[in-house]
Amino acid sequence: MNQKTVHANPNKNRTPRHRAREFALQGLYQWLLAGEDAGAIDAHIREAHGFDKADAEHFNALLHGTIKHAAALRENLAPLIDRPIDQLSPVEHAALLIGAYELENHIEIPYKVVINEAVELTKSFGGIDGHKYVNGVLDKFAAKARNVEVDDAKKR
Repeated sequence: MNQKTVHANPNKNRTPRHRAREFALQGLYQWLLAGEDAGAIDAHIREAHGFDKADAEHFNALLHGTIKHAAALRENLAPLIDRPIDQLSPVEHAALLIGAYELENHIEIPYKVVINEAVELTKSFGGIDGHKYVNGVLDKFAAKARNVEVDDAKKR
């Protein structure tokens, strides 16, 4: 007997901020592979179908902030990864950059939410087990970037 797999609607329950992260990931992917100018990527992404449902301000912060601070973010991630960052898949690389950027620059977003969002992006756009890798790296990153918040969460 054939069983059909039923998938939840991927568009359901996606918040504007989650959509912003998806578009930022796509922009960073393009930046990583083609080295295009951030302004050109931004303009192209904003024309994409569904962008009107994204948090444009958060998208802007993520795309431009991550690109602007990419060297420092990579430097901070390097001790936490098991290979040179340029050997990561572009999706994992982009998800780690977004997660690290949010952990360092958006303290109003709980660290667990940042990690979960990066994991979900990697599940949606990356390889089979890439999300596990992203989770492990960002968990270590959070322990350094948000040590007080992480320590408080562990005490509960």
